[in-house]
Amino acid sequence: MIYSVLLGLAVSCLLFLYVRFPYFTQDFIFVLRTFNVGRLVARFGRGTPCYTILDRFADVARSHPQKRFIVFEGEVFSYLDADRISNRVANALRERALVHAGQVVALYHGNAPQYVWTWLALAKLGCTVALLNTNLRGRSLLHCCDCCGATALITDADLASAVAEVLPSLRMCGVSVLQLFGGCETDGIVNLSAAVRGASEEALPLSLRRDISIRSPALYIYTSGTTGLPKAAVINHHRLWLMSFLQRMTGVISGDVLYICLPLYHSAGFLAGLTGAIERGITVVLKRKFSASRFWDDCREHEVTVIQYIGEVMRYLCNTPKSERDRDHRVRLALGNGIRAETWEEFLQRFGNVCICECYGATEGNIGFINYTGKIGSIGRVTAIHKMLIPFAFIKFNPETEEPVRDSSGLCVEVAPGETGLLVAKINKIAPFSGYAKNPAQTEKKKLKNVFKKGDLYFNTGDLILADRDGFLYFQDRIGDTFRWKGENVATTEVSEILLMLDSVEAAYVYGVKVSGHEGRIGMAALKLTDGMEFDGSATYKHMKNLLPAYARPHFIRIQDELDVTGTFKQVKGQLVQEGFDPNVIRSKLFFLDESKQTFVPLTQEIYSSIMNGHMRL
Repeated sequence: MIYSVLLGLAVSCLLFLYVRFPYFTQDFIFVLRTFNVGRLVARFGRGTPCYTILDRFADVARSHPQKRFIVFEGEVFSYLDADRISNRVANALRERALVHAGQVVALYHGNAPQYVWTWLALAKLGCTVALLNTNLRGRSLLHCCDCCGATALITDADLASAVAEVLPSLRMCGVSVLQLFGGCETDGIVNLSAAVRGASEEALPLSLRRDISIRSPALYIYTSGTTGLPKAAVINHHRLWLMSFLQRMTGVISGDVLYICLPLYHSAGFLAGLTGAIERGITVVLKRKFSASRFWDDCREHEVTVIQYIGEVMRYLCNTPKSERDRDHRVRLALGNGIRAETWEEFLQRFGNVCICECYGATEGNIGFINYTGKIGSIGRVTAIHKMLIPFAFIKFNPETEEPVRDSSGLCVEVAPGETGLLVAKINKIAPFSGYAKNPAQTEKKKLKNVFKKGDLYFNTGDLILADRDGFLYFQDRIGDTFRWKGENVATTEVSEILLMLDSVEAAYVYGVKVSGHEGRIGMAALKLTDGMEFDGSATYKHMKNLLPAYARPHFIRIQDELDVTGTFKQVKGQLVQEGFDPNVIRSKLFFLDESKQTFVPLTQEIYSSIMNGHMRL
C-alpha cells in the first residue's frame, strides 16, 4: 500500500511538472550542453598557442584516418587525404616564401574540396583567411582585399577573369594573386598547381602557430548589412569555436552525414557547416551550389542525415514537383535560419519527420538562440541561464527615427512580453563584440550606449523580435525594413507572407518608399509571378483587404522577371527602394492601389504626377 501511494505521488509530481513546465526536459538538456560547450571553450583557450579547430582536424585525421571527410562530384576524400593534400599546398607556398605566419590571405574560390585544402593549408601556416564572396566584382572585390589587409589572394580558374579585371589595382596595393589547382592562362596570376602536385606531404612545424591565442583572428567573413560596401567581420578562434559547436548543441553525432550546398564564404556554410563537421568528425557531402531539383536525390544517394538551410531554401524545396519518393530519405535534422512558419509546416507534411532546428544569430553578433524544441515559427527559446550568462533585452524602437525610444533619464525602455522590440545584448567577456576590420565607424555604429544605466554597452542586432510569455522568440523584421505609415509600424515580413499566400505570387519583396508631402514611408511590393500566371489587381486587392489593415497594404506594386537575392538567398531591396515608384525610371509593369475602384490599376504618368503634386490623396 505504501509503495502504491509513493508511486502515485511520484507520477502525480511528474505529471504536474510536465503540465507546469512542458519544456523542462529539453531545457535541462540544452543547459547541460551549454555548460559543456563553455567548459570546452575555456579549456581550449588556456595558453598560447591555443587549441584550434585545425588541431581538432589533426586529431580526427590521426584517430580516424580513413573516415570519409569530403564527398564531391563522385570523388571521396578521407580525413587523411585532406591532411596530406593540405600539407602539400602549405609546403608549396612556404618553400616559395609566398605566404608566411601572421599574414592575411584572401580566399576567392568557389565551393570545391580545393577550397577546404587551401583553408587548411593557410591555417597550418599560421595565416588569417578572409573568405571572399564569389559574387564580388570590381570595386567591391578590391575593397574586401583592402579592408582586411590581405597581401595575397588565392583564386580558382573559374574566377580568374574576375580577378583579371582588377589585377593592376591589386598589384598597386601589393597583393599577389595565386592559383593552386588547375590551368591558368591569365598574365599576372601565379599558377602553383605543378608545385602543389610535387610538394612534400610532411606536416608543417607547430612553431608556425606558436603566437595564436583564443582571441587571435582566425577568419574574416564579410557581411553586407543593408547599405554600403561589405564589412569584414572579425572571427577570432573563440567565436569560431562557439559557432562550430552548433552541431554538437543540436545533437549531431559522429555517424551523421552533413549536406552542404551553401557557399563556403558564408558563416552558415563554413562555420555552422564545415568547421562544425570537423568538430564532430563527420562526413560532408559538398555541392558547388544549391539545386532544388537535385537536393533529395543527392541526400538519398549519399545517405545524408543532416541538412542545412538558409533564407528561402526550404520554400524552394517545397515548390519542387511532388514525388512518391518525397519521404524516401534518411534526413533526420535540418539546421538553419530564415524558414517561414507556413513553409515549416508544409515541409514536415511533405517530407516527413525531420527535426527542424531554427537558429538565430549574426556573423559578427554576440548573441544567438536555438529553437531546440521544434516549435513551429520560433527562432529560439529564452532560458534564465542564457539571460544570466549573456544579459539581453528587447527594447522599444521608433522606426521613423530609427533610434531606440528613451525615457526622461535618457535610458532605453523594455517592451512588455508579447510586444515586438529591438534585440540588444550586453557586451562583456563572455559575449564580446570584435567588430569589423579597419572600420571603426561601422563597429561603433553597432554599439548602443547607456541602455539601462549610464556607461553600459550593448550590441545592437538591428532585429525586431517578439518574445511571448512562454519564452519563445519570433523574428518580426529588420531595422530599415520596418517602416512607419499613417502613424503605424508596418512589418515587411508579415506583408510579404500574406502576399505569398496568393497562388499567382512566387516571390515578394515589401519595402517602404518616400512620397513628397507625406511623413514616413508608404508600402510598395516587388513581385515575381508564378510561371504562366498574370497579375490580378482585383484579386490582390480583395486578398489584402481581408488580411491587412489599410495602413499596411502596399499602394504600389511592380512586377519583376526576377528578384535579386544574395548568395545565401536573402532579399536585396536597396535598388528597389532607391527607384521608388517612378514610371520614368522603372521599365517593368507598375500598378497603383485605387481604393475607389477596389483594385490595382496600371500606374500611369498622369497618376504619378497627381501623387507627386499632392492632388491625389494616399
